[in-house]
Amino acid sequence: MTTTVRPPQSTRTRPALEDWQPEDPAFWAATGAKVARRNLLFSVLSEHIGFSVWSLWSVLVLFLGPEYGIDPAGKFVLTAVPTLLGAALRLPYTFAVAIFGGRNWTVISALALLLPALLTAYVLEPGVSYTTLLWVAAVAGVGGGNFASSMANINAFYPQHLKGRALGINAGGGNLGVPAVQLLGLLVLATAGSQHPRLVPLLYVPLIVLAAVAAALRMDNLPALRNDRGALREASREPHTWVMSLLYIGTFGSFIGFGFAFGQVLLVQFHADFPTAVSAAYLTFLGPLLGSLVRPVGGAMADRWGGARVTFWNFVAMAAGALLVLLASRAGSLPLFLTGFVALFLFSGVGNGSTYKMIPGIFHTKAERETAAGADPVEAGNRSRRRASAVIGIAGAVGALGGVLVNIAFRQSFLTAGTGDAAYLAFLAYYVLCLVVTWGVYLRRRG
Repeated sequence: MTTTVRPPQSTRTRPALEDWQPEDPAFWAATGAKVARRNLLFSVLSEHIGFSVWSLWSVLVLFLGPEYGIDPAGKFVLTAVPTLLGAALRLPYTFAVAIFGGRNWTVISALALLLPALLTAYVLEPGVSYTTLLWVAAVAGVGGGNFASSMANINAFYPQHLKGRALGINAGGGNLGVPAVQLLGLLVLATAGSQHPRLVPLLYVPLIVLAAVAAALRMDNLPALRNDRGALREASREPHTWVMSLLYIGTFGSFIGFGFAFGQVLLVQFHADFPTAVSAAYLTFLGPLLGSLVRPVGGAMADRWGGARVTFWNFVAMAAGALLVLLASRAGSLPLFLTGFVALFLFSGVGNGSTYKMIPGIFHTKAERETAAGADPVEAGNRSRRRASAVIGIAGAVGALGGVLVNIAFRQSFLTAGTGDAAYLAFLAYYVLCLVVTWGVYLRRRG
């Protein structure tokens, strides 16, 4: 079966894709692969800028000197509130794709990023109240929702055997928005100086407009996604939804939490080595950059060796990384501390890719069993894709809450003990829990 795609009548309208059949090899070779790649490219662009806006405050707290009157604990809260709102928005953003269409919602969600960018640039100056900063920081959470809608949309474009790589590229390209905004912040700090933080959000305004226009002109809507509106209810009853959410807290929650907090951790725990925001900013972007770049690798590894196997060994590596960070913190060794944290960023990126590969794989296996039992294969396949997209949204939302927990853990640990040791111990315990759950639910042979 082939799809008919007529040229758009104008630049304002683009026809929906009917009879989308990515599992049909002939369709995929003739039409599907090219269309899917085009949508993936512009999805990555929009999601990348969304992540940058979501991560704005991981950079802006480095600009908030004594004249702002905010202590380190207050700065950890400023990085936590956009994480919280972004996590909450991931559920409605997932199902907005079904209501508005993938292209249409990408345009809407991209334009929504103008609000936090302009608001932040307007209020950010000495004398602004801490409450105002909290509210404005929270609005940056709209950038966190873009990920969920983008992933649900791209999941529908690709065949099962390519989902791991495609979702890894989509998510990895989006995740690169974290180090990108941190590099931009470093550039502003090194050139204009710490007195000009509003330059950072203002530089994103033309990029936001570009992403929205590109999505409007080059992306497509998939009518099949309209059937996804009731999928949330189905997915919430599925035990795998909550198991995968638990695992995703450990991978993506670690990535986004560490990405937001790492600069502050260096300034507080190793202040003698990093006396200024600029000195810390030179290293802040490195971990998120590496973690983003390896995310597609995690998806590709999961395509080849299986998502559960890669995820299990990844959590073993993350536990080792957390242990190294804890030992380095107690010894006061900056080289070991940086090595451990870079490892955590790397493996959180690999785990992001492998866990997201697991989700469509779980429901694809269910569809195969239903088909073997006599169910209609098309119906079973559509149900599998619908549930996988819903679980991606739920796991993405719950996993992002892990970023909030990371910042809260750091805040409490530094407040009570003056070091992050208690937080590092908590991270180690959680990774051990995740590797045990992965083995017990998805790898252990059943008698």
